[in-house]
Amino acid sequence: AAIENADPSAFESPSFIAGYVRSYARYLGMDPEWAFQKFCDESDYETAHGMSAQASTAAAQKSERDAQKSDRFRDPLADPNATFLPRKESFFSSIEVNAIGSMMVLVALIGGIGYGGWTVLQEVQRVQFAPVEQAPGLAATVDPLAGREDVLAMNEDETTGFVAPSPDALDRLYRPQALEVPVMVARDGPIAALNPDSFGTLAPKTSDLSGPELRRIMAGMDQPEMSPEPAADPTLIKVVEDGVPEVAIFAVRESWVRVRSADGTVIFEKVMQPGDKYVLPKTEEPPTLRTGYAGGVYFAVNGKTYGPAGEGASVVSKIALGEGEITEKYALADLTQNEELAKVVAELSVDPALPADE
Repeated sequence: AAIENADPSAFESPSFIAGYVRSYARYLGMDPEWAFQKFCDESDYETAHGMSAQASTAAAQKSERDAQKSDRFRDPLADPNATFLPRKESFFSSIEVNAIGSMMVLVALIGGIGYGGWTVLQEVQRVQFAPVEQAPGLAATVDPLAGREDVLAMNEDETTGFVAPSPDALDRLYRPQALEVPVMVARDGPIAALNPDSFGTLAPKTSDLSGPELRRIMAGMDQPEMSPEPAADPTLIKVVEDGVPEVAIFAVRESWVRVRSADGTVIFEKVMQPGDKYVLPKTEEPPTLRTGYAGGVYFAVNGKTYGPAGEGASVVSKIALGEGEITEKYALADLTQNEELAKVVAELSVDPALPADE
């Protein structure tokens, strides 16, 4: 198509144009020389010899241009587009779209919180005045006698002759009246026992009755005899009942003990050792006892010993620990017949308030 169109630019190498044209003419059965001459006339093509510039191929021309261009940057440090240098990034290349969206959401959130706080502050500081039926007015207190010259003149006339009393006159007015006859108080005892520094009008304001002075005064006073127990006043009216007596359980031998209150709550449970004592709380309903070694458990009611709770190593339960129930069900323990019991009772009597270790 390039030969028929007489277009020599379509060929890569101008030196092959003559051969292509002649070969094509032979293929068509035409005169090769005449066809080549006709091609040169129509396309203004001239045969290039080896020394001409047209004899070089397009690739050679391109490589020559690249070589000329590269001669300007033969120094690698002078080439701005060197491959070993890091490429300069633009400002917008470091900005991500997701970061922009997050920043917008954060700014909107901060703005919403700030606006909400400002609105609440305005509501708190707002002061509303309720309308009143009557408008407030200025009230002034004015002396009704102001400007009355006659009244002022009368007041001045009344106070002109007034003379204030002297302090001596006031002293005489409020001085207590002296008695005609002094009041005498009879005293029993020798007059030598009286100390004017301790009694009477000549005594000082503060008297120190300590040390030998106090002992000397107390020696001259009659002291009543102190009875060990004050006698009961027969005229005294009794208005309350006697308190609930103290009830306690103690062990003379190792025994397991459990005490339940009236509502079933366990208030005390342990293996009591010889000499352990537990004082029951004072409740309206007596608690109950369950023990695994009844022969070693005794009761103390108002300082008296009752028991034992059972025989030997037997197990007893639901024993009411009230005063009446214990005194009715159990007899007084004989300390003379049981040396072990007597020893424990003697130890508890020395320290009766000894609590059981819980």
